Amino acid sequence: MEKYIETIVGSYTGYFNYLLSEILNPSWHNYFYWLLGLSLAVWTLEIVFPWRKNQGAIRHDFWVDVFYMFFNFFLFSLIAYNAISNVAVQAFNDFLGIFGIKNLVALNVASWPAWLQLLTLFLVRDFVQWNVHRLLHKVPWMWEVHKVHHSIEEMGFAGHLRYHWMENIIYRTLEYIPLAMIGFGIQDFFIVHIVTLAVGHLNHANIYLPLGPLKYIFNSPQMHLWHHAEELPKERMNGVNFGITLSIWDYIFGLNYVPKEDETIKLGFDNMAKFPKTFWSQLTYSFWKK
Repeated sequence: MEKYIETIVGSYTGYFNYLLSEILNPSWHNYFYWLLGLSLAVWTLEIVFPWRKNQGAIRHDFWVDVFYMFFNFFLFSLIAYNAISNVAVQAFNDFLGIFGIKNLVALNVASWPAWLQLLTLFLVRDFVQWNVHRLLHKVPWMWEVHKVHHSIEEMGFAGHLRYHWMENIIYRTLEYIPLAMIGFGIQDFFIVHIVTLAVGHLNHANIYLPLGPLKYIFNSPQMHLWHHAEELPKERMNGVNFGITLSIWDYIFGLNYVPKEDETIKLGFDNMAKFPKTFWSQLTYSFWKK
């Protein structure tokens, strides 16, 4: 028990010092300023080249979504997530130790060229996230959590990180074992995470981004808009276009759906008018509703 208490205390102090260092020490290897820089860059594209001309630069719920960005990216880790995840990893490793298992590495990629390691990490992580995203739409209690993200009424870059804190736990938990089995550490995530952050911002942005043949590989604002559509055909009611960064998984498994490029489709889900509008009520909605 003492070991877990030390892990919790170390997690809080360690993450606080990390966050303070991020803010006070701008650098090329700094999540905080990459988030700021990418957000400002994509927001500028929305203002200069808007797809929906009648949508304001400061769209509906813009500031709520901006707060969600910083909450999900930094504050939630400080409040709880970093300590919870570190304790969970420690407990999981202790559980494996009972059976004499020291690690989960099944394929050690450390000897591979750096570019191949990062490409493998990117593909494995994106495919795992694609499957987790499908679960968020199919499992009833997960869908209640995921509704926070789908409560966006107007698409914009900041909506990318409007999601319930439980999604952090669901994604990271289900990612952990597959990524651990190919021998990746947290230091490998920076480049991949920045790429997925940039693509995620673009996919939610109010811009038109024609990709030509690359649309069969990469997600786009035109494709992702239909993922947020309120009305879908009955056979697609569990959702479409689940791709996070890549669209290729949707095309391979027949879950792609872009009947037309229409920037005016209505977003949301059934009875969204009854869904809470404030940050705190949205975070607690799935619990009091159940």
